[in-house]
Amino acid sequence: MLQKTNGIILHSLKYSDSANIVTIFTSEFGRVVYMVHGANKKKSKCRNAFLQALTILDMDVYHSPNKTIQSIKDIRIAFPLTGIPYHPIKNSLALFISEVLYRCIKQTDPDENMYYFLENSIQALDCCEEGLANFHLVFLLKLTRYLGFEPNIEAEQFKYFDLMNGVVSVSKPIHNHYLTPESTDNFVLIMQADFTNLKTISLHREERYKLLENIIEYYKLHLTDFYGLNSLPILHALFD
Repeated sequence: MLQKTNGIILHSLKYSDSANIVTIFTSEFGRVVYMVHGANKKKSKCRNAFLQALTILDMDVYHSPNKTIQSIKDIRIAFPLTGIPYHPIKNSLALFISEVLYRCIKQTDPDENMYYFLENSIQALDCCEEGLANFHLVFLLKLTRYLGFEPNIEAEQFKYFDLMNGVVSVSKPIHNHYLTPESTDNFVLIMQADFTNLKTISLHREERYKLLENIIEYYKLHLTDFYGLNSLPILHALFD
């Protein structure tokens, strides 16, 4: 059945000289794998530029719940990106974020709230001019709300963040998966931030690296099959 949906590119893999296998998080069907033909041809309706990380698309698709790989009839850019494709830092952040999403989002059911959070986040990254070094940290912690393990930082007094249980506490947890008081302060700082005040977040490079490691550990503890990220070394080199 031919249907319309918006979608966000999470991953693209060249299948042959004339076809790509593309994973897209759609507004109507959740995560879907599509076979895209002709992306390498000059006159194709779906050019390679359409398949770049975090591209937001408007699509006419043939969707059958019984098929593992779906097909696309027509594809259009829904939101032209003017910053991400041409800015090396934004482009590297987009590759990192798309890899995280590819590893995290597994559901084949629609999630409207998550979809529009991602769409708004991509547009925020595309327009962001200051505080880019903090963008991925804020994004990762905001994403946890939609993945189902948002940290609880509502306690009035705390010293430690318990990575296993996702809460702050005044006493040190009995296990080893927790943050020191200094790291907890930085973690809470990022939790309370948003994309409009990135430039006000004051972190040293080493603090930022450590915080990213802490957040990735938090993801690993709460998601199955969340392992090493290929784009992480690139991100570290970029902000070194």
